[in-house]
Amino acid sequence: MTATLHVPGQPALPRYPRLAAAILPVVLTGLVGSLSTGSNIEGWYANLAKPSFNPPNWAFPVAWTILYGLIAFSAWRLLGAKPRTGPTREGWRLAVIAFAVQLALNTAWTPTFFAAHAIGTGVVVSGAMFVMILWTIRLSWRFDRAAAGVLVPYAAWVGFATVLNFALWRLN
Repeated sequence: MTATLHVPGQPALPRYPRLAAAILPVVLTGLVGSLSTGSNIEGWYANLAKPSFNPPNWAFPVAWTILYGLIAFSAWRLLGAKPRTGPTREGWRLAVIAFAVQLALNTAWTPTFFAAHAIGTGVVVSGAMFVMILWTIRLSWRFDRAAAGVLVPYAAWVGFATVLNFALWRLN
């Protein structure tokens, strides 16, 4: 018995390479975020004027830990839904590329906002990330609805974070 996720009519990629391909980029994204945030929370960020809807600091790592788990699960499912040939395979590749782009934007946001203190650029990166997450959901839906569905809370959080980032830019 092989350790694979079977999607009817489509060959699955081997479980463990797929697991590594799903988890490692997400872990690296979280690591970049953690390293970029560092002392900025108690220093620079603490001194920013904040809107009334700004969550407490403890909410961010809790939310991101859950979301990163969902993001990795989504990648694992999407990578297991690889079609064999034809236009469907190209659509799957586009979904994987969209996934990679949204994750790259996720990786870029924290150094942009926290390390560079570029609040306005952070709004642009966050907005682009939000659009790419929605696009990833749309493209992934036809290959694996669970992979698409678990990204909905991520899209909601990033939508909220984009509004928050914009409010921080306006206030500061």
